[in-house]
Amino acid sequence: MATLRLFASARSAGKTIEWAGKTYTVEEAKPGVFADVDVAFFAAGGSVTRALAPDAVKAGCLVIDKSSHYRMDPDVPLVIPEINPEGLRNHKGIIANPNCSTAVTLMALWPLHLAFGLKRYFASTYQSVSGTGAEAVQELEAQVQAYVKGGALPRKVYPHQIAFNVIPQVDSFGPNGYTGEETKMMLESRKIMGLPNLRVSTTTVRVPVVRAHSVSVNAEFERPVSVEAARAAIAAFAGAELVDDPANKVYPTPLDFSKKVKCGVGRIRIDTALDNGLALWVSGDNLWKGAALNAIQNAELMAREGLLKRKAGPA
Repeated sequence: MATLRLFASARSAGKTIEWAGKTYTVEEAKPGVFADVDVAFFAAGGSVTRALAPDAVKAGCLVIDKSSHYRMDPDVPLVIPEINPEGLRNHKGIIANPNCSTAVTLMALWPLHLAFGLKRYFASTYQSVSGTGAEAVQELEAQVQAYVKGGALPRKVYPHQIAFNVIPQVDSFGPNGYTGEETKMMLESRKIMGLPNLRVSTTTVRVPVVRAHSVSVNAEFERPVSVEAARAAIAAFAGAELVDDPANKVYPTPLDFSKKVKCGVGRIRIDTALDNGLALWVSGDNLWKGAALNAIQNAELMAREGLLKRKAGPA
């Protein structure tokens, strides 16, 4: 019988969490705890992954990691199951989960790549505050409430007010002027899609939305494109939902795709600046497909294909 164990820092050890009618006691995450764990989902940041993942692998535990620590490691597959599931069969104990913006964007671009051959893409993101964490969500809500009451707007998480504003910075700036988030989108897209020379330029932006990211994409392809063929490719893809009837004001929004498994793709049109180009819009849940859901989907696919080795006995 499968069992669930919850691990966290020593500060949280001993706390109890109820889920599906059962109560679980949180244990301290430390070396030596993975001896009877088959699969461990790491979602505590790169420093924790760096400290504990090798110990888990040594104990024979599969690590599915949500941090950025192993994403570009050539020995670690970076997997979106709808795109490169072969990585789940060729790992050395660790499977990396992609960045949230990358995952949402590729749910639109991968089926189009299969249809037309992706050459390069430009993207601007509209990223929700939940991507920063719970404190950012609280800050947005507090600023909105303070604005309504005519008081001073509290600011701690972001360098600028986020309520009624947009901030063209997600992550820190690198020497080339691109942020870490923008660089991740380029490098991760190349690795996941198996296109090492893919040309990518992005601008990542934080917007006053609580949940779900949206991305404006302009993509150029090797072969001639059409709106009809693009819509058909999106509609047939397992990770996407075609929502594209602009004449009737039907297109994806973050509210519509919060807490949804698939990412919505719409506003598909011929790009007026690129050869064989398409312009489009995609919205997807950054906490689901952009994070936890993708990790779970990887584990579920491995289970269905018999790729998970059970070592723990019945509880």
